[in-house]
Amino acid sequence: MTSRLRRAVLVGAILLFQAVCALFFISDILLSVFGLYPAPISWQNREILELGAALGLILGLALGAFALAGALREGARAKARLRRATSAFEDLLEERFSDWGLTAAEREVALFAIKGLSTAEIAALRETSEGTAKAQSAAIYRKAGVNGRGALLSLFVEDMMDQRADAAQRSDTTAKQGVTAVAKG
Repeated sequence: MTSRLRRAVLVGAILLFQAVCALFFISDILLSVFGLYPAPISWQNREILELGAALGLILGLALGAFALAGALREGARAKARLRRATSAFEDLLEERFSDWGLTAAEREVALFAIKGLSTAEIAALRETSEGTAKAQSAAIYRKAGVNGRGALLSLFVEDMMDQRADAAQRSDTTAKQGVTAVAKG
């Protein structure tokens, strides 16, 4: 049985136990409200049942804390991955913008265009005319060797995909070299 399956079975068992415990407390209250009294049991057995039900609630609390801690860890890992991806994309933007020889103004316009802003929105944000924003966009497309915003964005998407493929290939090569070194050793 895999670790993930064992964890799922354990969580399911705890949830089932907690449901039975909650049912015990609810039925006890409902029976009292409606004046229905089942056959009496000894106080010792009743206390054991109540302790078991309380244990179920405590296990549910522990399970909730465990799930919260796991979610927080996963959130932190996702944030770290996003930071790395953002940094890689920023590096790629800077590299491409430098290769194309974009001016500071063109870099800003290109970044806004990549973010999907319209020419009017770019002009408003940069406090320039739409004509200036259009001229700068045309200069960016010319320097990048593309014919529009979609083609500009696709350059970056392709670069990111190429970098990912290169990283996977390097990882495979490193693993193969490790296996070969172990085989020779």
